[in-house]
Amino acid sequence: MTKIYFPDSSSVRFVEASSPHPPNTQYKISLGLEAWEDGNHEVVKIQMVYNDVIAGRRSPSYPSGSSDFQKVAEAVHQLLGSR
Repeated sequence: MTKIYFPDSSSVRFVEASSPHPPNTQYKISLGLEAWEDGNHEVVKIQMVYNDVIAGRRSPSYPSGSSDFQKVAEAVHQLLGSR
């Protein structure tokens, strides 16, 4: 599989996920370049990480009643503000 996303290593944050996610689950928030049909574009990417392994095709989900979404949004805000 061809790699299409290239994160900026200085623009990565991890946020711990709340229950009912399994233990050792995190959200990986990063800025980077993603290859689209018309060229590379800078994007914000949020990925699920289970036991230090990125779940490539699993969309992030935020348990209702948790503060996970707010924590991820704050991490995105911090990354964008540091550019």
